[in-house]
Amino acid sequence: MANLSLHFLLIIFLSFQCILAINTESVTSQNPNTTNFIKISCKTTLYPTICVQSLSAYANTIQLSEQRLARAALSVSLSKAKIASTYISKVTRMRGLKPRELQAAKDCSFTMNDSVYQLNRSIPELGQSGNLASRRDEFTWHVSNVQTWISAALTDENACLDMFNNPSMDGKIKDSIRVRVLVASQVTSNALALVYHFAEKHS
Repeated sequence: MANLSLHFLLIIFLSFQCILAINTESVTSQNPNTTNFIKISCKTTLYPTICVQSLSAYANTIQLSEQRLARAALSVSLSKAKIASTYISKVTRMRGLKPRELQAAKDCSFTMNDSVYQLNRSIPELGQSGNLASRRDEFTWHVSNVQTWISAALTDENACLDMFNNPSMDGKIKDSIRVRVLVASQVTSNALALVYHFAEKHS
């Protein structure tokens, strides 16, 4: 029995060592040139620290591509917008909300749903611009659409934030919504800046 227990513990130990080795390999396999590329590109955004933090996990996919960088930024933005939208939708179904809070939550839910829609269609549209270097008019058309839609998403997010500026609203409800929407607005702002950077580099 003692030998069996020792054998079992040895298996667990070796399993943890394998997991640690895999995780270490995953981190160390990132090309330092790619990491530096992300850091330099993020300097063009309003929130460079958040930009680097949110995109570093995509380093192996991004490599040195402005388009893949912008696409990754859009994916992060869409993810955060969905999180905020889902949470606000739940808030609208909470009991005990004041009429003003309920209306603000409903209005905010509507705008965040639109934000998700705008970001969701921006990603494939950006992908359409990848092989159009020799077809300038089409490249400009697709990238312009992406810029317009991300701008609309950012406007939606900022509008939602404005809805919860009223000091008479419940602090917990207001803060819980604002913190999620604020994160979404920051990464959306970054995504917009990176799309503009991509457009300028290839225009």
